[in-house]
Amino acid sequence: QVQLVESGGGLVQPGGSLRLSCAASGIIFSNYAMGWYRQAPGKQREVVATITSGGSLNYAESVKGRFTISRDNAKNTVYLQMNSLKPEDTAVYYCNADHWTRSPYWGQGTQVTVSS
Repeated sequence: QVQLVESGGGLVQPGGSLRLSCAASGIIFSNYAMGWYRQAPGKQREVVATITSGGSLNYAESVKGRFTISRDNAKNTVYLQMNSLKPEDTAVYYCNADHWTRSPYWGQGTQVTVSS
């Protein structure tokens, strides 16, 4: 059974930082592209950052220079370091595991709220 379990969300003030983690099980983690997506109230889910199995990175324009995605294949975990957080970063953040042979897996999400 495949599981993606996100953690690290919470309430933070504008300008603060959070580090999200996503622990994967039930897949050969190193073979998967991993990503972070987010969905704000009343909006569609959008990609935040992705990292391929080979380590190539991609970021949404809105988070470039502030967020960093990384992966640890030994721990089957992908991270999202979020700095200089803004109120518009408030959303539920979802972890995604993608392989070209099938539809992607999703985690349950973790809430990030940026507010003073």
